[in-house]
Amino acid sequence: MAVDELQAIIQRCQILEEADFKGEDYDLFQVAGQKCLEDGYAAQLLEVIQNVKNRVVIKNMGWNLISPLVRCILAYKQEDEKRELYLKILDQLVQLCNPKELFLGLLEQIEQTSGEKVCQTIMLLLQPLQTVLLKLQNKKAYSVGLSLAMIMDQLTPLPVPYTKQQIQEDKLGLCQCCNAVVDFAKPFVNEVVKNMEKSSEYNDTELKEELLKFCMKSLKYPLLTAQLEQLEGIEEHPFRHFAAEIVVSAFGMKLFLHHKRRRSYWENQEFEDVEQKNSADSLACLSYLMFVQHFGINCLPVVFSSSYLLQCNMTHIEINVLYICKVFVFPSHLQDLFESCLLRVEDNGLLHQYLEFREFINVPQDLVKVMTLCPIEHLRKKSLSILQLFIDKFEAEGKYTLFRCLLKTSNHAGVEGYIIKNIKDQIHLSLTVTHDNVWFTGHHLISLLDLVLLLPEGAETDLLQYSDRIMASLNLLRYLVIKDCESDNQTGVWTAIAKIEKNFLKPLHVGLNMSKAHYEAEIKNKKENRREADSSNTICSLTVSGEKMPAMTTEMQLQVLHSALFTFDLIESVLARVEELIEVKVKAVMDGNI
Repeated sequence: MAVDELQAIIQRCQILEEADFKGEDYDLFQVAGQKCLEDGYAAQLLEVIQNVKNRVVIKNMGWNLISPLVRCILAYKQEDEKRELYLKILDQLVQLCNPKELFLGLLEQIEQTSGEKVCQTIMLLLQPLQTVLLKLQNKKAYSVGLSLAMIMDQLTPLPVPYTKQQIQEDKLGLCQCCNAVVDFAKPFVNEVVKNMEKSSEYNDTELKEELLKFCMKSLKYPLLTAQLEQLEGIEEHPFRHFAAEIVVSAFGMKLFLHHKRRRSYWENQEFEDVEQKNSADSLACLSYLMFVQHFGINCLPVVFSSSYLLQCNMTHIEINVLYICKVFVFPSHLQDLFESCLLRVEDNGLLHQYLEFREFINVPQDLVKVMTLCPIEHLRKKSLSILQLFIDKFEAEGKYTLFRCLLKTSNHAGVEGYIIKNIKDQIHLSLTVTHDNVWFTGHHLISLLDLVLLLPEGAETDLLQYSDRIMASLNLLRYLVIKDCESDNQTGVWTAIAKIEKNFLKPLHVGLNMSKAHYEAEIKNKKENRREADSSNTICSLTVSGEKMPAMTTEMQLQVLHSALFTFDLIESVLARVEELIEVKVKAVMDGNI
């Protein structure tokens, strides 16, 4: 019987010194002990382990039973009596075995787990592992760090529950496991905090560094992608609880707020060289937790101005908005952070000098990429609203500089049209007595209009592709001609009217004539082909604005072509109105002079 074999091995080893135990003894002990577990002799095995006479043998060899014991425990449900018996055996091994050997045995089990059993295994072994680590004297910091790193490495491949239903179901146990890991780390965090409170010159930094690494990893996963809004029907949101504990731990170990070289205000002297490469996402998440979810916000010194906080956060925002551009699956945490920081700043409160910082130029350009390329509608809309908020926060010269930059870099007619509408709004404000400024009148405005009132490729510009920009430009010019009398010429538009006619209005006339003739010929050709084919269901291809359209019937193609002609007619009507207004005002001035 397996129990007899085990007893025989133990009795033989009882008469030996610890140093005389051989590898063969360990192997025989493990095989016999495993057989006891598998053959249903767990109760007898527990008696053997609890026997005082066997303490020395169990101390040195008992850790070999961890692997088969874990398999047995995981095979039974929580309420099963056999499982309770196995747990008692595990508890006895934790109390009696050599901590160093047991630590390696427990860690090996965590390392070897995979798939759906990852969280089950980790939660099973966290308490035993914590007990063993608390017993360790030498290299405890290293062992704690190794344990937390291995646990997080095992959890990281698991998908983070995002919807309310996924969080409630918690199929893989990730929500529960994350909070269990925080509880596992608490005694060690408390030890660091207590020692720091005792002495301001606390120099045992190794354990603190390991725990801060864990905090940083937790911020990147799962918190950077987790749903952290309060959900109705969930009394205690598991990830919100986890986030709060991580922030408390980080601040408890003095992860200070400090601004350095405009890169970040998160700095800890001992942490300065720890995983700097991978810390950007974690620090961005920490900012999000503070400024959006308000975890640990009371740790923020009130002396920091809103513009300073925005400046500090721009590095995090730049990195992660760019990530949205490339991947399109990122949740809007960093968009929310950007919005929150902007809302703290007064309108017209940012000086134009902020645009000398790389991040303040790169972020709006990246927002444009999200607006134009991202397939996720709510991210596109959110990016547009944030871009407008960003524009509103700058004073006049800042807006002016930003408009010039976006007109040159956006490469999208819709965005350019949107910027031109903003320019029109700023000109309107500038022409009122209370908002008089030089940046949207006079020679500064004329310089900006040189970028606005032109066709990118002259008369050969694809007018359909650039229709949004062209309509916005015409509406702006119409506004200027109506609002600004030639005798006042506040905007300077009448000084530049000849150049505008040459570079914009006349090429637009030529382009419209060519485009309309081309599309009318296409319509005529399609109609003739339809009659020849005697069917409106023929599938054909069509190229519009340089892009090949999906396969469609001739009838569908004709609808597209007529729609293009309608757009040209609309542009032509506004163009005619602008030219009429210019002619009337010029004639009035000439008549007045006569």
